[in-house]
Amino acid sequence: MEVYTIRHTSVGVPRGTCYGWTDVPVADTFEQEAAATRKNLGDVRFDHVFSSPLTRARKLAAACGYPTPTLDDRLKEMNMGDWENRLYDDIERVDPAIRKWYDDYMNLAATNGESYRDLYRRVASFFDDLRRQPYERVAIFAHGGVLICAGVYAGLFPETDCFSHLVPYGGIQRFTL
Repeated sequence: MEVYTIRHTSVGVPRGTCYGWTDVPVADTFEQEAAATRKNLGDVRFDHVFSSPLTRARKLAAACGYPTPTLDDRLKEMNMGDWENRLYDDIERVDPAIRKWYDDYMNLAATNGESYRDLYRRVASFFDDLRRQPYERVAIFAHGGVLICAGVYAGLFPETDCFSHLVPYGGIQRFTL
């Protein structure tokens, strides 16, 4: 099965904002970014389209011609818990746990949130289920963390340096399951 994972476009929040499950707005550049993503997808057609339920992913799916994707909570970005929708600089002043998280974000969770390992298990569960489906080509509109986990799952790159493979906003990662 061919899988196209597509990262949402830029978001309309101040730089340095921690957002994961927060349903933040898209940036003012959405129309231009979505047009570029549509162009990069070309004429490819999908048997099925999935999306994170968060607006920034669903909106790009709709802009690419898929207004009713199958929504799956496992495709949400990492849950950043108490840090959601706060500036990292502000978090550093009130929650010393963030310094430990910076040093070991692969294993430690945000306060009352998820770790990378939690996110990976969630995303891997989605792909384990997807493997059992009869689709030939699917699109998945999601988030940077989800695309990183998908790339590790698919063997595109090792977990040890997975964050160096972050797909840009509106970018596409393709692989075969």
